[in-house]
Amino acid sequence: MIVTLAILLAAAVIAVPLSRRAGFGSILGYLLAGVLIGPTGLRLVSDVEEVREISELGVIMLLFLIGLELRPQRLWVMRRAVFGLGTAQVALTAAVLAGLLIAAGQRWQGSTILGLGLALSSTAIVLPMLAERDLLGSGSGRDTFSVLLFQDLAFIPLVAMVPLLSGGTPLPGSVPWIDVLKMVGGVAVILVGGRFLLRPAFRAIGGARTPEVFTAMALLTVVGTAALAHAAGLSSSLGAFLAGVLLSDSEYRHELQADIEPFEGLLLGFFFMSVGMSANLGLALSNPAAIAAGLGCLLLGKFAVGVILGRIAKQDMAGALRFGLSLSQGSEFSFVIFAAAVATGALARDQADKATLVIALSMAATPVLFAMLERFVIPKLPAKTSERPYDSITDDNTPVIICGFGRVGQIVGRMLRMRGISFTALEQDAGQVDVVRRFGSKVYFGNPSRPEVLRAAGAEKARLLVVALADMEQTLAVVDMARRNFPNLKIMARARNRRHAHLLMDREVQGIVRETFHSSLTLSGLVLRELGVPADEAQRTVDLFRQHDEATLVAQHDLFRDEQQLIQSTQQASDELISLFEADQSDREAAVPLVSKA
Repeated sequence: MIVTLAILLAAAVIAVPLSRRAGFGSILGYLLAGVLIGPTGLRLVSDVEEVREISELGVIMLLFLIGLELRPQRLWVMRRAVFGLGTAQVALTAAVLAGLLIAAGQRWQGSTILGLGLALSSTAIVLPMLAERDLLGSGSGRDTFSVLLFQDLAFIPLVAMVPLLSGGTPLPGSVPWIDVLKMVGGVAVILVGGRFLLRPAFRAIGGARTPEVFTAMALLTVVGTAALAHAAGLSSSLGAFLAGVLLSDSEYRHELQADIEPFEGLLLGFFFMSVGMSANLGLALSNPAAIAAGLGCLLLGKFAVGVILGRIAKQDMAGALRFGLSLSQGSEFSFVIFAAAVATGALARDQADKATLVIALSMAATPVLFAMLERFVIPKLPAKTSERPYDSITDDNTPVIICGFGRVGQIVGRMLRMRGISFTALEQDAGQVDVVRRFGSKVYFGNPSRPEVLRAAGAEKARLLVVALADMEQTLAVVDMARRNFPNLKIMARARNRRHAHLLMDREVQGIVRETFHSSLTLSGLVLRELGVPADEAQRTVDLFRQHDEATLVAQHDLFRDEQQLIQSTQQASDELISLFEADQSDREAAVPLVSKA
């Protein structure tokens, strides 16, 4: 097992950075690494089932972390999307795929099982893929998560339906109340235990001040609730998810997340590698036309259904495309459904093998297709149109245009008003416009990324464009558009983080302000003074850090696309800052006797 572990780690260390550097994310790297070292590749690892059993803990931990982020109030708010959109996606997708299989000459029982199994999507693939691109908080990201949550809830009923489609198993004469009671009892134990026992247990463990025991308790919570759910006949990941939801409002949420995430990331990577290892590439080589047709029907069918449902759910075209493509692959739970179908005779072994290979290939294809969608399709889509017509903007020859009148833009506007400097404010959120207007501020409802809107606001004669938008991509779109259409307009922009600042530097924006940087400096100065550091020493420390960090930001601009070099540069900058502070302290201490003599 030690040799197998070393091979898995080595494959991950090599393949994942190469995949991320190519722009395809880490998931594809894990899948390709599994194919390379698995039975159909170099055969370095042969016991795929052993790896899969261990790595499935990664999926369970992923659902626990999702539950930690999803408070019960938020889950209640999402109920319509979960049960409405989720039901529609599974039912319509299963009907489309089953219909295609029946039209191809397959039996209706096997076609129904394949349709239901292939209708599910991979939570382990989709959520990390969206998180890497900061899309989980978007409308399409929330809808995608809602559908995935419904699929996890629907998994157990789908497995229970499999024996009924075998043809040889008669319908039960009565409801299996014992099994139903076991499931209800399992959920009740998790809910009651999580509500009344988990917090006191964590409080007692935390009071002992032994970090390793707290980590063990966190892992026990995840594995224990998963085991309880499995014993009750439910999905293990569903049990872990419920435990996460119950602890989402606790004071230990952040510490639990910090303890679980390292295990979750590595084990989830091993899970993807096990999927790659289980892919029967020999089957693809022996019957490439059938496998290619199955893969195409799966991806296109699920994508089309997703886009249609996304538009019905009032997503814009970009969101609908992301929603459809995110759900286009098969699921890890499909393997369980197909195995149960083969065991009951409802599905032939060769059909299950082909379906399993198609799912593995769809998992590998989704990150690539999603990266291509983001790179080549989304940027070319027309800007989102609003149901509410944009305001007619009066050009008052104002010297400043503020794009985005939220918490940052409003402060800029108030400072300008103090100095008697007029400005034109543009805001795309109609609700925000209505709220701000109640307090007497003059702001126009309009999309600042459209050149005609900026032109109407007087961009051709204005001196300064302040881009204070919260969305990174929209900020870059406004800057690019302004550079093309109004080259004489000076631009100052709000940056969300260092990466955003580097992207703005690529566009030669000189006035870049990181939104949390200066407030963090002020807070740090207050912390130092509260700890007894003299006010002038605290301010000098803050100034020294600010100067060094701003210089480092500029120096790292050429490296920010190379992740490994950027990490090394950041570590080196931290060491340099410590050395610089120590040298400054030594210089000041050496100067004290001279000052005294003077």
